[in-house]
Amino acid sequence: MSDQPEAGFFRDGVHILPIRVYYEDTDFTGIVYHANYLRYFERGRSEFLRLLGALHDETLGDGAPAAWTIIRVEIDYLKPARVDDVLEVHTTYTRATGARLFAAQAVKRGGVDLVRGQVQAACLTPNGRPVRIPAAIREKLVGHASVSTTR
Repeated sequence: MSDQPEAGFFRDGVHILPIRVYYEDTDFTGIVYHANYLRYFERGRSEFLRLLGALHDETLGDGAPAAWTIIRVEIDYLKPARVDDVLEVHTTYTRATGARLFAAQAVKRGGVDLVRGQVQAACLTPNGRPVRIPAAIREKLVGHASVSTTR
């Protein structure tokens, strides 16, 4: 048995993270509470970066750790998920520009989109100032087929 939790996998340039809906994820009707999809999206983005080797130990030029903050989210709720459903969080980082990283995400059940979203993150210094995405992270992202960069 592995001591690592499920990190998902890549298929055709898309990171897929399987998750199960627990009672704690739902409202009193047994439907996933809308804000929990943001948690699922976060897990998908994090596991994508973890599998690329870009989640930890990446530093800015002065050795300070790179930090990320979400600056924009667009989300469309299409169909509900319910307790005990097995879902997949699909994540694709689509673009990296300067300090910004763009992701397209979807939560699916049986191949059907339940929720779709677009997320923008910014790379920050420890004091909260925007900074260009570190070269090591940018190289790993560009090496992944789905990511394009612009200066």
